[in-house]
Amino acid sequence: MTTHKIYTMSFARVYPLYINKVEKKGRTKSEVDEIIRWLTGYSQEELEVQLEKQTNFETFFAEAPKMNPSRTLIKGVICGVRVEEIEESTMREIRYLDKLIDELAKGKAMEKILRK
Repeated sequence: MTTHKIYTMSFARVYPLYINKVEKKGRTKSEVDEIIRWLTGYSQEELEVQLEKQTNFETFFAEAPKMNPSRTLIKGVICGVRVEEIEESTMREIRYLDKLIDELAKGKAMEKILRK
């Protein structure tokens, strides 16, 4: 199995890009954090520790306290690929997060983003 480059990339390196993307559209860092916490089960403090440790994406998702079971309701295309058709689990988790950040940047209500 080929290891994707993003797996070894620091989550902390991409995190500010998520924030910049949504702030350009009038959304906030706290909404990004809420999405990450909802998806992974990290508390805010645990998320900050992961960012400080420069944890890579693979470890970030592998150590997630409790991946949200409702994440399977996330459907759609990201980077030209249907999220629900991604077979490799770590890549699917990364793309779930990408899809949620895209939805936030597009102005979708948090209630819908969090599949409530």
